[in-house]
Amino acid sequence: MQGLQQFWAGTDGVGQAVALLLLAMSVAAWVLILWKSWVLKRASADIARAVPAFWDAADLPAGRERLLAMDREGVLYPLLDAATAQPLAQTLEAAGRVESQLTRRLRDALHRGLAHLQFGQVLLASVGSTAPFVGLFGTVWGIYHALAAMSAAGSISLDKVSGPIGEALIMTAAGIAVAVPAVLAYNVFGKWVASCEAELEGFAHDLREIVPPTSLRSVPPEGAVPQRPGKAGSAGGSSVGAPED
Repeated sequence: MQGLQQFWAGTDGVGQAVALLLLAMSVAAWVLILWKSWVLKRASADIARAVPAFWDAADLPAGRERLLAMDREGVLYPLLDAATAQPLAQTLEAAGRVESQLTRRLRDALHRGLAHLQFGQVLLASVGSTAPFVGLFGTVWGIYHALAAMSAAGSISLDKVSGPIGEALIMTAAGIAVAVPAVLAYNVFGKWVASCEAELEGFAHDLREIVPPTSLRSVPPEGAVPQRPGKAGSAGGSSVGAPED
């Protein structure tokens, strides 16, 4: 700590900016680590409890209530909502096959849930990969600043060089100290998210196979006259092959 204070007092604005950048990266990484640990722990626990409870429900409304009560992170219920939703009439979505509509809705809901679980992974990867180089830049700049000051003073000796260089090397150590927790957290969270993703994909697949596809029947356009049974082959009000009187 004393060496860091001496470095801060002896360096210029560039070195101080590098130190502040490392501090900001460290604070952001640790805030994200604590928040994601809480979110992923809740999500994995909710998935483990809510999915079996949903399939043990007596009917779909009861299963919906169980998901609403147990899905605290909102990664499961949007899948059920997508599986039972109806598309708006007179839209391109409603013009497709029922199975295609269901697949599209489940895919979009799954992507939204995974985006929530993966939030912050890019920041952790960026901090873990760039913090050592930022610290190294601070060290190089500190050494250059110290050597330039001693050269201007006209007196260079080993005892006068070792002190400033040792203080400048603190920046490299600080960069490594910022990067290591971010890299470890990125790897742990990546495995955690992959486990949740597999469970969510399995739940979405089961919903697609089990939920009745009639729940996705679109509402007919306004003014449309429903076709009567037995008139499928009619054209222009006359039946094909109808016997003449």
